[in-house]
Amino acid sequence: MEQLSIKEFYKEICGEGACQLDYFLDNKTYNDLGHFNVFDIAKFYYCANKKSEMTYNRRLYYKISLIKGKNLVEYADKTVLIEKQGILFATPKIPYRYTPQEDTGQSGYFCVFTKDFVSKSKIGLIIDELPIYQPNSDFVYQLNDEQYLEIEAIFKKMSTEMSSDYEFKYDLLRNYVLELIHTGQKLKPIGNTANTTNAATRISSLFIELLERQFPIENNAQTMQLKAPADFARTLGIHINHLNKVLKETTGRSTTDIINGRIAEEAKILLKQTQWNVSEIAFALGFDEVAHFSNFFKKHTSLSPLKYRH
Repeated sequence: MEQLSIKEFYKEICGEGACQLDYFLDNKTYNDLGHFNVFDIAKFYYCANKKSEMTYNRRLYYKISLIKGKNLVEYADKTVLIEKQGILFATPKIPYRYTPQEDTGQSGYFCVFTKDFVSKSKIGLIIDELPIYQPNSDFVYQLNDEQYLEIEAIFKKMSTEMSSDYEFKYDLLRNYVLELIHTGQKLKPIGNTANTTNAATRISSLFIELLERQFPIENNAQTMQLKAPADFARTLGIHINHLNKVLKETTGRSTTDIINGRIAEEAKILLKQTQWNVSEIAFALGFDEVAHFSNFFKKHTSLSPLKYRH
């Protein structure tokens, strides 16, 4: 699971040299306005020669997608099927995967924007406080024909405004984004169609991937970024109690036991295979105090770090 920035989004669709990133992400514009863009899905994938399938990644930007076509969306502990048409509200908080279920072409629209873009709103919007962007919120909504046309009209206005020279067009575009968000918050979510075993397996695998990605510790300036169970739950976009339940069911061990066991194994490797002092190893493994690390190590090995080393 990678983290994709808005710049990496454009590199993915245009290639390193196929489009001028500065045109989209000019420093002055990017800093002053944040970033916003809107795409017609059918034209976008045709022109970019891209498949509409999206891998399971965390995207460091917001995305609202109006989708026509049968698609499977996987996120957190949920798997939902868009039968005909729906709308998806993606946030940097929650990694997800999007997979078309039909060979026929997809259609609709999507817009991408950064947090800076909406934070410029004159009403002082704090986007992460809105219900639709809470970690426990629903993410995908089914639309009937009337709802689809209503939302499609907003996207069409966005597309028209993007090519205009109206002085305050970005203020207007922010209002359209807000209209989409408030429309979404009034919708009913699509029910979870997941096989609970598959969802649990996915969460367990992603947890292990996040844990293992932090190793090996290769230099003493490196330190673990995810150490507490809450860190992993937040990164996966699920409640910590659900993460604990899933790991207990799939591995027979608690989240804390798995994390601590892996840290203890890495500590043994660093003590035996490096010349780093104990304080350097403690720092690399996320301990603020050497005494805390020593107590942790002794609890898991019955030896102090120095006795284990020698």
